Amino acid sequence: MNPLYTVDEIRAIEHAAAARLPAGALMQRAGQAGANAALDLLPYTTAQAKVLLLAGPGNNGGDALETAAHLAHAGAQVTVLYFDGGDAPSAERSAALQRARNSDARFDAIGNDAIAAADWTLVVDGLFGIGLRRPLAGAMGALVETINRLRCPVLALDVPSGLDADTGAIVGPDGVAVRATHTITFIGDKPGLHTCEGRDHAGLVDVSRLELDAALLPATRLHLNDAPFFARHLRGRRHNSNKGSYGNVAVIGGAHGMSGAPILAARSALTSGAGRVFVAFAQEAPAYDPTHPELMCRLAADFDLESATLVVGPGLGNARAAQELLLRAISSGSALVADADALNMIAADPALQQALAARAGGSMLTPHPLEAARLLGVTAAAVQADRVKAARELARRFNATVLVKGSGTVIARASGDAVINTTGNAALATAGTGDVLAGLCGSLLAQGWPQWEAALGAVWLHGMAADVLVTEGTGPIGLTASELIPAIRTALNRMVQYHGH
Repeated sequence: MNPLYTVDEIRAIEHAAAARLPAGALMQRAGQAGANAALDLLPYTTAQAKVLLLAGPGNNGGDALETAAHLAHAGAQVTVLYFDGGDAPSAERSAALQRARNSDARFDAIGNDAIAAADWTLVVDGLFGIGLRRPLAGAMGALVETINRLRCPVLALDVPSGLDADTGAIVGPDGVAVRATHTITFIGDKPGLHTCEGRDHAGLVDVSRLELDAALLPATRLHLNDAPFFARHLRGRRHNSNKGSYGNVAVIGGAHGMSGAPILAARSALTSGAGRVFVAFAQEAPAYDPTHPELMCRLAADFDLESATLVVGPGLGNARAAQELLLRAISSGSALVADADALNMIAADPALQQALAARAGGSMLTPHPLEAARLLGVTAAAVQADRVKAARELARRFNATVLVKGSGTVIARASGDAVINTTGNAALATAGTGDVLAGLCGSLLAQGWPQWEAALGAVWLHGMAADVLVTEGTGPIGLTASELIPAIRTALNRMVQYHGH
């Protein structure tokens, strides 16, 4: 399992560790871990490597100074851009500074133009760590923008400077953050490295526990998604089974001119293993889907909503008849996935909100940030400023399992547990992929997966399918939602072969 720790939790761990260890031990261990990570990014001929190391005024800068000393001792050509900060440094930071000055590292107040003109092998970012509260602006902001224009690898120590370690947002409305290709983060992993701006700024993340006793790391309610969370529900199929063994899904949507969305969701449900899939259209129903004639098209007004797992919302519209359909779906005893137009109608209607929160078995909600914002009565920017908080609040308010989609999709449940997904890429930033995800959620529910594991598995598989397609050359530019559907089927079958019971 991959726990994630907030800044407050990391601070508490540091405090407890410092009471047990010699003075400066954590900084020295962080410097060694940083140097090891940097050496892994340098060519075999270390002596030819030109490393620019940015050391800020706090303890993150102390980690960087320790890293500089180790890299210089290893033979790299190290240039240190050092920021004093003006305040009296801690004893451990003073010791780190002395070690760096006693090494062959060269301290140089190099300007941005000279930085841009030099041929660096690697930049190490130790400007600011997890405690940053003010946006990087002025001269510091200009330095970060210069670093971000370089074409060499950038290694961030603990967290890329300017990135909020808790939320993944860039600190401050007009702030900037280092775009690292790699991050070595200390003691425990941080949520901000994996959601919102985190994936674009942290790059590949590695964790160094700094040799701390595992007993110092407390249990946490926030994790990275991983197959072990849901693998026990990946089951091979018995020979003696039939379509009734794998459940029914009904996708409710498809107002006039919007029939594509429910068809995408239904195709996704069908090819991910549901036994029978219906498309219950809000208005006129086509005779059949010519690409997948296995789908059964019906009028929603005539459909028995107690007979299937319901995926309600794709292309549903917001007409009066759509609202009545939504209320019927919420009032049913069926498992429910609410997406798209269903979420917008719920956001606008307190009666629907109350009915949703009162459902005995709970529900699954799959909002993107704007839909989440409407449900919470805030702006999309407020949701993005703390995606984990928004997901948890929605889960609590609606007694639901909630998927706040986006880079680092956040899955939360009413108990407060939350998970950040690690699969997926920019190929998913195209119309229809959310419909595909909703259909996949409904399919896993219909096949008997519990709601929490169905959410975790669906998001993971959806992203993994996109990752495989991009690896094979389809996307990220121009990948379509329809192409995602057979890739999900392949990913699911491979996982069953590997993990299945």
